[in-house]
Amino acid sequence: MKSHEVDYEIIGDDMQIVEVELDPGEVVIAEAGAMNYMEDGIEGTARMGDGSEVGTGFLKNVMNAGMRALSGESLFVAHFENVSTGKRRVAFAAPYPGKILPIELSEYGGNLLCQKDAFLAAALGTRLSIAFNKRLGAGFFGGEGFILEKLSGDGRAFIHIGGTVVKKELRGETLRVDTGCLAAFTDTIDYDIERAGNLKSMLFGGEGLFLARLRGTGTVWLQSLPFSRLAERVVRSSMAGAGREKGEQGILNQFFGGR
Repeated sequence: MKSHEVDYEIIGDDMQIVEVELDPGEVVIAEAGAMNYMEDGIEGTARMGDGSEVGTGFLKNVMNAGMRALSGESLFVAHFENVSTGKRRVAFAAPYPGKILPIELSEYGGNLLCQKDAFLAAALGTRLSIAFNKRLGAGFFGGEGFILEKLSGDGRAFIHIGGTVVKKELRGETLRVDTGCLAAFTDTIDYDIERAGNLKSMLFGGEGLFLARLRGTGTVWLQSLPFSRLAERVVRSSMAGAGREKGEQGILNQFFGGR
């Protein structure tokens, strides 16, 4: 199925929104819960499938939804259709600080592999699936896990990347990356993991135990702020704050309790 052609505008800087303009009859699909607002004339429905395969049966849709659930995504995909007679807009918001990247899949061979939770929205006709990593080592120790999201088609897709985006073009070179900072790459890139130096470096270097090794010819997108790193800092800060508050309360109790 040929993808719908959708126009768009990205609004904001660090907490971005992508506003998609739909002609009458056009449809955009999105991750469940990503919609921010929509104009009158846009009709939203949750479906068990991305709609890329016309006439797909119920059992096939259930299987596809189950496969997506393995990567931690919702069983359902939201479909937004312009049922009016004029242009209408629907917007999707990024879940945490970072950038929304519009990617024309036809320019990258029609396939893109990305971290789970990266997919935000795409033109109808884009196929959402999962890709099992061929190497068990990369699956168990890589920051993206054993299962990656795979976007296929010839239309435009929108993915979200944490923090600042760095785009690298590899032409037979090898690039080593912190596993959590690898956000997306074309399927022409060979992906594996390796140890981060010797045992001393792995234990005390503070950079993690493994690095992602990318080799080949294609495009790689890196992120400066993986969500896991952001969440870790927030939890650490919260625990430190709670500890200080408990300590201060103990001092106050001791001081006033003795009077």
